[in-house]
Amino acid sequence: MIKLVAFDLDGTIGNTLPMCIQAFKKATQPYIGHKLSDEEVVHTFGLNEEGMIGCVVDEPYRQQALNDFYVIYKELHQEMCPTPFEGIRELIALLKQKGIIVVLVTGKGMNSCDITLKQFKMKTCFAKVITGNAERNIKSEALKGLLHDYHLAANEIVYVGDALSDITECRKANVMCLSAAWSIPQNEVTTLESSNPKNVFCSIPSLSDYLLASDNRITLHTDR
Repeated sequence: MIKLVAFDLDGTIGNTLPMCIQAFKKATQPYIGHKLSDEEVVHTFGLNEEGMIGCVVDEPYRQQALNDFYVIYKELHQEMCPTPFEGIRELIALLKQKGIIVVLVTGKGMNSCDITLKQFKMKTCFAKVITGNAERNIKSEALKGLLHDYHLAANEIVYVGDALSDITECRKANVMCLSAAWSIPQNEVTTLESSNPKNVFCSIPSLSDYLLASDNRITLHTDR
């Protein structure tokens, strides 16, 4: 029985990744003398924004670059991604009505996460919010912590995330990953399906049907 659902944020709750990449490029360019490629930015993912900036900006300029990032991030949020994915707030409300614990586990830092949740009007949606670390991906240890804190077995919790790294982190914690594929290109969907067969969801309604199924068991479904 699924008793807790943990959600990723970027690319799962909202289409925030393009905005994150653009904000990071704009914030770092004055301090590194050139504009990063998308691939260079993505290479820093898994760390929070402090760690990401630490990967590319020299130490004397890191705090200012971080301050700039938050200003740019908030401005771009209103312009590029003002609302979450359609249906995600409703899904979370239904899960909570059914007595399922809903939490957020993200690699984002606390400040950028707070900006996004305020923008999306989702500050009160989650029983717990766990944010990222400047030195490492924290998702597997966060999931293990949730198992301990809520006294759950591994088959009573699922994690919903859009990245290959989410699958890896879930496996470290022996937790089922449900791959969110409603905002990614088809080639990335195919990659997810290869790594996480029969657990890739291409729409929020299909994920909702699965999570709210009457038996509420973790099983492998097809034709999603």
